[in-house]
Amino acid sequence: MRVGHVIEVNDFPKALKPAYKLVIDFGEEYGRKNSSAQITYHYTKEDLLNMQVIAVVNFPPKRIAGFISECLVLGIYDENNNVILLKPDKPVKNGQKIG
Repeated sequence: MRVGHVIEVNDFPKALKPAYKLVIDFGEEYGRKNSSAQITYHYTKEDLLNMQVIAVVNFPPKRIAGFISECLVLGIYDENNNVILLKPDKPVKNGQKIG
């Protein structure tokens, strides 16, 4: 698990459930990775842009509706099964390992 900075957010109309396409910068060692994330209930594209998030970066890539998702953004489900992201509460270096 690593910390990354969301640098691009796009709608994902081909996804079966409402989702965004994210580009996340994990720093020099891991670079930029794409992710599909079903986080549209609690977050707008503007909320997500420049946000640091925590993601699993060593899963194999997964094709979702023609899009290659290279990492899994982590979150917890609220009482209605909508995702609330896990994220640092202070800025940290991109690529930082979660301990």
